[in-house]
Amino acid sequence: MNETSGPLSAAARDIAQIAAGLADGMDGDRRLSADVVKAMTDAGFMRHFVPAEFGGRAGTFRELLGAVTAIGEKCAATAWCASLFASTPRLVSFFPPEGRREVWADGPDAGVVCSVLPFGDAVAEGDGLRVSGRWPYISAIEFADWVIVCPKVLGDGEPELRLVLVPRAACQVEDTWFSVGMRATGSNTVVLDDVFVPAHRVGDRTAVFAGRPADPGAEPPAAPLAPLAAVNGLTFVVPALGAARGALALLSDYLGKKIRDTPALPGMPGVAGNLATYETVLARSAAEIDAVQLLLERIADLADRQEEITPVEVARNARDSAFAIEVLVTAVNRIFRTAGTNGQAADGPLQRLWRDVNSMATHQALQFEPTARNYTRSLFARA
Repeated sequence: MNETSGPLSAAARDIAQIAAGLADGMDGDRRLSADVVKAMTDAGFMRHFVPAEFGGRAGTFRELLGAVTAIGEKCAATAWCASLFASTPRLVSFFPPEGRREVWADGPDAGVVCSVLPFGDAVAEGDGLRVSGRWPYISAIEFADWVIVCPKVLGDGEPELRLVLVPRAACQVEDTWFSVGMRATGSNTVVLDDVFVPAHRVGDRTAVFAGRPADPGAEPPAAPLAPLAAVNGLTFVVPALGAARGALALLSDYLGKKIRDTPALPGMPGVAGNLATYETVLARSAAEIDAVQLLLERIADLADRQEEITPVEVARNARDSAFAIEVLVTAVNRIFRTAGTNGQAADGPLQRLWRDVNSMATHQALQFEPTARNYTRSLFARA
């Protein structure tokens, strides 16, 4: 199902306008505005991937791509959190039925955030785990109801990795997010101190990375879930696609006014002397951004199809996401440079989009070298 528009995308345009008006304040506060999060919730981002049996939309990656891109054109940090709030509930579906029922007991709009990196430890206690540890970079933790983190389960042999679902009220949060870019995401550190997690809130991390095939025989029928590695990069790069489109629009508007209003100065090349540069930058950047969108749409369509995703396709998706962020960074840096001094005002929106895209590019899931290695090895394995 290749949705390019829908209820989520329509609402996203309104959220983008709200976020645009609040972006500077959120950047200074280092967190989202409660008004933005409420608009996000009302629009259906939290319930987008929640199964229909719990009142969710069981939505598609293709529609989410369009919605997140629209928000990113005005505020990359808001788009980043919207993308994560929409995508993370997919992980809840890998927990036991009782755990899923507990998360969505009050409806499908529970805010769920996560980290699948093993920063903490756990020991078995009864039928559950007792967990302690610190997990940094948990975006929008202030507005979460549930947190998924990954501890190493210690025992006699090699530690095993598990995912645990913990109520936000059981977590401590340390104010550690002082970043140059993506400041408004409020990506602070979650701390668990000897927290007991019952068995129904312990999930299989391996299954999340392997994905889940469709099971028509289940009651209710279980929809397929793409492996995390096949869609993880998409979650993080789509906000940058929106930000790049926003930066390009700002440059187009700025250059249009500059060409129209700047007087010719004797002995200086002036605007006329730079027309070829402006034309090349606008055309090349637009083509790169459009090409990235086509790549990301292929990833989304693959994730949405009701078929198994092969290891080569998983590796290709991760490769394409990492490649996409490199292209977007190149385009946004070119746009920022071409804007000149007036376009780079410290209180202007372009500098914020520029900072945010470069910050997103540092995310672990978007590094090209490891994705290239995995992609090449998947080809060799198939051969």
